[in-house]
Order: sequence, then C-alpha cells, then structure tokens
Amino acid sequence: MPNIDIAVNFTDGMFRGVYNGKQCHVSDIATVLSRAWTAGVDRIIVTGGSLEESKEALTIAETDARLFCTVGVHPTRCKEFEESGDPDKHFQALLSLAKEGIEKGKVVAIGECGLDYDRLQFCPAEIQKKYFEKQFELAHTTKLPMFLHMRAAAPDFCEIVERNRGRFSAGVAHSFTGSAEDRDKLLSINNMYIGVNGCSLKTTENLDVVRDIPIERMMIETDSPYCGIKNTSAGIKFVKSIWPSKKKEKYDQECIVKDRNEPCLVRQVLEVVAGCKGINDIGQLSRTLYHNTCRVFFPQDLDSAADSLLDGHDPQ
Repeated sequence: MPNIDIAVNFTDGMFRGVYNGKQCHVSDIATVLSRAWTAGVDRIIVTGGSLEESKEALTIAETDARLFCTVGVHPTRCKEFEESGDPDKHFQALLSLAKEGIEKGKVVAIGECGLDYDRLQFCPAEIQKKYFEKQFELAHTTKLPMFLHMRAAAPDFCEIVERNRGRFSAGVAHSFTGSAEDRDKLLSINNMYIGVNGCSLKTTENLDVVRDIPIERMMIETDSPYCGIKNTSAGIKFVKSIWPSKKKEKYDQECIVKDRNEPCLVRQVLEVVAGCKGINDIGQLSRTLYHNTCRVFFPQDLDSAADSLLDGHDPQ
C-alpha cells in the first residue's frame, strides 16, 4: 500500500535535532526518510513557506528522487513581500525559483499559500489577502496546482479561490480542521481536494467532518514535525501501526522522537480515515488517495499508466 505524504516540513529545525533553539540530537533527515520508505511511503512533498524556505525545500528535494517540493509564501509570512523593499522583485524571485524547480522535475505546486486568521499577530488579514491573490499568478504562469492553507478564514478564502478559479488547474486545502460548512464550501470548488492529518482527527467533531469528505476528494499527509496523532486524539482508537519512540534527550535512531511527527506515520492517518469511515478495504482506500495525489501533483504518472493500458501492457 504505497502512500504519498503531501506535506512535510523538512526545513524545520527539529529534523536537524534543534528544539526551541537547543541542539538535542544529530540531524536525522536521512534516518527519517529511511523509516518512511520502509513504511511504504512512495513520495514526499516538502513544503516551502517563504522564499528562503522554498529554496531550502528545493535543495532538500534534490537529494532523493522520491522527494518533491512547493514554492510559495505562507499567509503568516506575507509581510516578507513588502519587507523585501520591492514586492515585484520578490515575486519574480519566487517565479524564477519555481521555474528552476520545474526544470529539475522537483517543484510540483505553488504554496503553501492562503489565509490564516488564527495568527493575525504575524500578518494582517489585508496583507494576507493581497499576496494570496498575487500567488495565483505564479500558478497561472507555471501551470502548477495550488498547495493551500486555510485557517479560520473560509469565507474570504473561498471567495478568493473562486475568483481565481480559471488561473490554476487544481488545488488541495491541506491540514484541514474546519467545520462541515467549511468542508462543503471547499468541495463546491471544482478540482479542490482536502488534505487530512492528525490535526484533522483530534476530536469527535473532527471525525464527523472527515467522515463526509468523499475519498475521491481527499489526500493524506503528516505536516510533520507537527500535527501527529496523539493518545488524546479521538482518532487514536483506529490506529494499528505503532513505532517505538524515545524522548529527544534520549535520541535513538531506531526509534521515532516522542511527540515529533514524521512521514512514516502517514500510515496512521490512513488507518484513522478508514476507521472513521467504516472502510474495511484499506488497500483500496490507499489506492484511491494515491490516485488523487498523482492526478494533481504527478499527472505524468497517470498519463504513462493510461498509455500502458492503451498499448495492452500492465502499468505495474
């Protein structure tokens, strides 16, 4: 059952062993990746949240054929456009980086961009909206899909997305934690998918909302090192796959770091989605989610599979 983790923050210091500015263990991205591949993770998308972070995400993606990345500016960091002193030049730098990454076969989406009204202390709503809208130009120019962030901002978010619907091919609203009404607003947008992780599965209410996301419009992710499924999460009762863990101060490369999420744990997200939806055939669920992800981010895979079938060959 191959899985694609559509959101991993490998630029975060925790994967270099740094927690709250303190070095607790060695950098261990290679170990984390090895665990992911062993667990059946087929591909990982490394998220970029600023120009500099997007550059770093591309550098990381170039280290393994199974790693890919996004280029964009997170809503809480949109002040960087104006603080750069030349917003247009900043935009052009993003566009150049995206084009470079496309040529290398690594950049698969524009993002992480969107709106976050839970953290307005980092960036006012008006600046968020201005540069969210601006980043649709990146998608339109590059012909890439959108990797989106929506937090406590569904009305404005959906209005902006709808207004720009002709400028991007498809999108995913990742790390979804919204209401049933928010879910339905997103699903009403053509070719919009919803990304689910541990933060989407915390409460009984969350599970009720996820239960009614059609699997044909869903993707799964960890958003690691954050958004893990905790023992207090409502979805924990459906988790079957367990890894040994140790505290960061007692780092052991054979164990995951306690309370630090990582890509191998995307399997747990799959299990909780299956459990809350009452799906017994987890393999078929995995294949559907995999197909959804390829349709948006790796369409060439679907094209080659279709070509093989037309030629009378088994794409597998």
